[in-house]
Amino acid sequence: MATFVLVHGAWGGAHGFRHVRRMLRAGGHEVTTPCLTGIGERAHLASPLVNLSTHIRDVVNHILYEDLDQIVLVGFSYGGFVVTGALEHIAERVKHLVFLDAFVPDSGDTLVGLVRGDGRARIQLGEDWLVTGPVREYDNPAEAQWMGIRRTTHPGGCFTEPVYLAKPLEEFPFTRTYIKATRSPETDLGDSAFWRAARRAQASGAWRYFELPTNHMVANNMPGETTGLLELIAGTA
Repeated sequence: MATFVLVHGAWGGAHGFRHVRRMLRAGGHEVTTPCLTGIGERAHLASPLVNLSTHIRDVVNHILYEDLDQIVLVGFSYGGFVVTGALEHIAERVKHLVFLDAFVPDSGDTLVGLVRGDGRARIQLGEDWLVTGPVREYDNPAEAQWMGIRRTTHPGGCFTEPVYLAKPLEEFPFTRTYIKATRSPETDLGDSAFWRAARRAQASGAWRYFELPTNHMVANNMPGETTGLLELIAGTA
């Protein structure tokens, strides 16, 4: 059995992984889904001081205080920035690193920088420190309604602070996997950056690569298939 830490994306929360979390636990795995400060169930803690470092510390402290080791660390979407930044502190505890239709940043990258020319204006960065995100589509109308009422704004500092990485991802001893959602519209915010990350994984022997035929909301649209892939990556399927 494996230990999974699932890190959600922007404007979301740990609840976005509820289907996958339940399925993994039913398979006997240990699963935790930390919620990032200022969004999701922790939206009441939003402030102009919340940034990428805050979210990295959320995940790092969660792993350290729970004393989790040999983990499968999964970052979805913006969560790719968070799990990448967390490596500075907990890389030795990671057995498998998984990017689920996520940004794969290099040291010094920002989210705003990676989406420049890819709908940057739709992030609506400006004087207001709270950012409203794009509307996402779901395969199931009931899921869309359930997730929609729980969608929050997001502190803008998370998108402008650069991530730090001591060495390229390919030089770490854990395995790296990229899972691409293949049916997201080209106009989806971040999708061209996700495809660049996917091509990076496909071209490198240091990565494993998988695809799922759905849009960006992978864990909501295809929870069973997502769970199966994660178990395969962890070597427990």
